[in-house]
Amino acid sequence: MREERLLQVLLAPQISEKATYVVDKHSQIIFRVVPDATKPEIKAAVELLFKVEVEDVQVLNVKGKVKRFRQALGRRKGWKKAFVCLKPGHEINFVEGGNA
Repeated sequence: MREERLLQVLLAPQISEKATYVVDKHSQIIFRVVPDATKPEIKAAVELLFKVEVEDVQVLNVKGKVKRFRQALGRRKGWKKAFVCLKPGHEINFVEGGNA
């Protein structure tokens, strides 16, 4: 896999109450990824950017919500979410800006 592609796979970490619960309970980090990303690409991108070892990757397609404005119906764009499970002893700390 080319390094240029790997640098574009991860869009942003998903930080919410549910995401912090998942980090504490299952040692998984949640990322927004490009819609055509594969599990091996996500694994390689996380290992390249954060210098950690990845044990497993689970992927979820999030459907966009249907929204209404007066009589017009619209739909938000869907996106892809990746749950990245790190090997024991590895962690990513976004507060300090990198690997810990």
